[in-house]
Amino acid sequence: MNQFTFEGSQKRLFLGMMVLGVICMASTFLFDDDALHTRFWTNFLHNSVYFTGIAFVLLFFYAASTLAYAGWFVNFKRVFEAYTQFLWVGLGLMLVIIAGMWMHAHHLYHWTDESLLDPNSPNYDVVVAGKSGFINKYWYTFGTILFVGTWAFCATKLRQLSVDEDNNPNPEYSQYVSFKKYAAFFMFFGAFTSAAMIWQWVMSIDVHWYSTMFAWYATASFLVAGLALVIATLIYLKSKGYYESVLPDHFHDLGKYIFGFSIFWTYLWFDQFMLIWYVNNGEETVYFQERFNNYSFLFYANIAINFVLPFLILMRNSVKRKAGIMMFAAIVLFFGHWLDFFQMIKPGAYITAQEALAHGAGHAGDAAHAAAEHGGIVMGFTIPGLLELGTFIGFLGLFLYLGFNQLAKASLEPKNDPYLGEALHHEVI
Repeated sequence: MNQFTFEGSQKRLFLGMMVLGVICMASTFLFDDDALHTRFWTNFLHNSVYFTGIAFVLLFFYAASTLAYAGWFVNFKRVFEAYTQFLWVGLGLMLVIIAGMWMHAHHLYHWTDESLLDPNSPNYDVVVAGKSGFINKYWYTFGTILFVGTWAFCATKLRQLSVDEDNNPNPEYSQYVSFKKYAAFFMFFGAFTSAAMIWQWVMSIDVHWYSTMFAWYATASFLVAGLALVIATLIYLKSKGYYESVLPDHFHDLGKYIFGFSIFWTYLWFDQFMLIWYVNNGEETVYFQERFNNYSFLFYANIAINFVLPFLILMRNSVKRKAGIMMFAAIVLFFGHWLDFFQMIKPGAYITAQEALAHGAGHAGDAAHAAAEHGGIVMGFTIPGLLELGTFIGFLGLFLYLGFNQLAKASLEPKNDPYLGEALHHEVI
């Protein structure tokens, strides 16, 4: 079958997941003791960034593979195209964060406190002031709108050109030539702007900290999660009778990617943690000190799920051709890298919220110390709670609903792609 049918049962499942997510988000907002609703806003930011980043990196992988004249994935490239269309929704989700920032509805970012930039204020922060040329509300707002809007435009354009090649075959492959031009532009534009946005959206939560490797680290996390989702989707669709042309060798290559980038992710994790600690740079070690001391479960679970498990499971070539093992590995890694972003966002946002609440109560001087020494389990921050898991399921339902809806709008295999024959006869020796 080359035409996907988005069945009613699938729609009801995804809509049910979205309803669960809305209920969990509403419960988080209504029953949060924090006057700033930090748990709600961090959950919203966490999932918005995670799924938007996955859509971006799948587009980047798709564009890079095309420019490299790769043909092995062409028979299932429509899965990449479908999921990249989420970027428009991702832009809308980030606009909610931006609106909350301008309306002072949340205090996710320490640097939004304007008193930190005033040399005459007792709250003046020389580090924040020094970074204010880039870390500010204007850069955050217009960078998000311009950059993510351009990513989404490129995703739509590449999708349109791909589908047009099906409907209007051209012996000179004019659509494919135009496709490569847009892919080349996106590769250049996306490579630079994605780093800027991940610095703004995530790294600036811990504004006193910086890492030259953070953008690579986050992108590797997105990529493993995105390819894991593609693997799980293909296995599911094959079980429904679709994508008969997707062979164990295709899964082998996808498995090599998630195995290899899991190793790369670990290399960056090790560099950021061990080498920064080794040189005893206080401005940088504080990031890991907070997570090592107060979030030790997350700290060790992160490396266990995202490195140890895929390393042990996917090391042998033969397992990459087994659907059951690949589905298990894909689900574990997709959740594992969601947990990775949970750890990136929650600790810094928790301290920022505690400082803001203490400042409002008139004893801001002890806030940072108190937050850093909180100890114990703070549900929704130290570990994900049921509300976090429900919100994650809701966002996943939205992502899958939009993706499956796109899959149903065109043939699953691109009929006139010049590299389709290579994909159909793909063999790994």
